[in-house]
Amino acid sequence: MVRDAVHEMKARMRLDLRNSRKASRTDEAKLIGALLAAIDNAEAPPIRADAESKDRHSFFERSSEIERLTLDPEQLHAILLTEIQERDIAADEMERVGRPDLGERLRADALFAKRYIE
Repeated sequence: MVRDAVHEMKARMRLDLRNSRKASRTDEAKLIGALLAAIDNAEAPPIRADAESKDRHSFFERSSEIERLTLDPEQLHAILLTEIQERDIAADEMERVGRPDLGERLRADALFAKRYIE
């Protein structure tokens, strides 16, 4: 059940990404892509201390994929909240250095991203 909620949210975000791209809403598509990347990064298993810099993989093997970590809804919420907070902090900084246009864009991104946590 927990996995289903996270899977459903990622599916919703991927659908929103596809629709944003089709409608040429590039800023929206970039934001959703960045949010999905943050989630994907959180699902990546940690690198083993004894791992070599490059794993060897035979060309004819079926897959070089490794099992991803499973996030629960609270972890997903925390990831999205962090992304929103980072944009709010960056917006404050942009306004402080005299770039209110960039600050406004970052605040709009943060507001848009909130739709995934409410």
